[in-house]
Amino acid sequence: MGDMANLFGTGRFAQPSGQPSGQEEATDEAQEAADEAAEEVRLRLAVDGGDVEAMSVLGAMLLRRGDFDGAESHLRAATAAGDRAAANNLGVLLHQRGYADEAAGWWRIAAVAGSAAAAHALGRHYRERGDEPAAEYWLCQSAEQGHVLGAYALADLLEHRGDDTGSERWMRAAAERGHREAAYRLARTLDRRAGREGDDKAAALAADEAEQWYRQAAARGHRRGALHLGTILERRGELKEAGRWYLTSAKDGEARAACALGFLLRDAGDTESAAVWWLRAAQDGDGNAANALGALHAERGETQTAERWYRAAMDAGDDNGAYNLALLCAEQGRTTQAEQWYRRAAYAGHREASNALAILLLRAGDESGAEPWFSKAAEAGSVDAAFNLGILHAGRSEERAALRWYERAAAAGHTEAALQVGMARLRDGDEREAERFLRCAAGGGSAEAAYRLATVLDARRPPPPAHELGEPAQEKSECEEWYERAASQGHRRAQVRVGMLAAARGDVVEAARWYREAAEAGSRNGAFNLGLLLAREGSEPEAVVWWRRAADAGHGRAALRLALVFARRGELAEGQRWADLAVSLGPAEVGERAARLRDALRQELSA
Repeated sequence: MGDMANLFGTGRFAQPSGQPSGQEEATDEAQEAADEAAEEVRLRLAVDGGDVEAMSVLGAMLLRRGDFDGAESHLRAATAAGDRAAANNLGVLLHQRGYADEAAGWWRIAAVAGSAAAAHALGRHYRERGDEPAAEYWLCQSAEQGHVLGAYALADLLEHRGDDTGSERWMRAAAERGHREAAYRLARTLDRRAGREGDDKAAALAADEAEQWYRQAAARGHRRGALHLGTILERRGELKEAGRWYLTSAKDGEARAACALGFLLRDAGDTESAAVWWLRAAQDGDGNAANALGALHAERGETQTAERWYRAAMDAGDDNGAYNLALLCAEQGRTTQAEQWYRRAAYAGHREASNALAILLLRAGDESGAEPWFSKAAEAGSVDAAFNLGILHAGRSEERAALRWYERAAAAGHTEAALQVGMARLRDGDEREAERFLRCAAGGGSAEAAYRLATVLDARRPPPPAHELGEPAQEKSECEEWYERAASQGHRRAQVRVGMLAAARGDVVEAARWYREAAEAGSRNGAFNLGLLLAREGSEPEAVVWWRRAADAGHGRAALRLALVFARRGELAEGQRWADLAVSLGPAEVGERAARLRDALRQELSA
């Protein structure tokens, strides 16, 4: 439409000479009216001559026009002469006037005479009266004659009765004859079947056929068919075509399609256009669109407008509106209001609101009030709530209960829960099961799980062969790869271990890099090992800096090294001070050596 308008505007679209384009439709309508008037005159002349078919056709023409009085006399005359189409139309006229039983009588006459349309109308009449057996009989008569509306009405009746096989057969018959609602409902049936199928191949076939019928319904102007087709295409990644069908559906008034189109535009970076469609959908009562508008305004810092749209979402029956409003209040420090809206959403069954409410109560010190909401959220499928229940029970030293909830959360893919289960299995000595959970947690991004998995694998591997610094590096093992993954995520003990493995391979530069990274993050072992490496390389002054940092952090061996360094330098008092510290820090063997050194230094000082 836009392209055509542009062509008209530039004069590049050729128009018929001598006739303004705006008058073309009016001319066509005038011609049709003139033709109809001429046809009516011809029919009236034929009726005057006793032509029964003309009576029937003229009656139908007047009926369509709304001239019931004029139509009835002609239809009755044609019906009396045995015209079944006239009997059917007379039934339609009487039904529209409110004489349903008399209409049914004429429909029966027409249906017995073989009128499929009359059989359909009679079937509908009996269904409205609650006589389903009679309705089924006449609708079946209509459908078997190929009447599309009869097939659809029969399918609807059988579906209501629970006869899925019969319903699908006639729904398919109506859809194949071009009934768009039948095509849509057949697609919905196949879609549901695809979701229930255990056989992947059968499910795929049902889903493919469903898409075909959605496409046919959408092509015939069914707005919900266009919506579902757009959803299928979006899920498949065919965003351009999905957007086209969403647009078609949205223009026909489908609020959900307008909302979906908004999300598609937002993901493409066009937030302004997205907001236009969300606004249209929200004004038509779509709560999801109202929530999206609220989130958009919240991101822009327009909290009052955001709150208004969240309330609109609530008014539309969307529980996410209350939850989002609670989040907004919590961000602003309005804890009382946040609790109020969390409760509203939680009572409506919103599981994340239940979890958030429980956290709010727990922070306020109401553990007994929090636990039921955690349980409700967890039972509704909230993985975070299951994990939080595990933490709650662990804090009470209820290890069995804690492990049960951790396992539940871990089964749903919760990384930290899998780590907790893995650690529990390690404590129980079940190393194989521990490894399984630790792999899950490490794969989910847990640095601690990657480190602990590496330690499990490290304990199994045979001791490496002796290696001298400067020799070619050996191939990395799986445990080292996990150590490196944890180290790259900032895990200090993993960084130290990676440094040790690199040093064992002879890669001094790599070892120093990891030791330094750990030391700068506060690892006393990293600082001590970096000092050892620097001392071996002849950089004792720098080594002293790192040993001092390690010793100040409580590393006994670093204190002993410092005592030895200062003793060699002749700074006996300083050496004695560090030796005293090493004795107090330990461990035992370090304490013993430090005590001997301290006593020797004391004798030297007193000599």
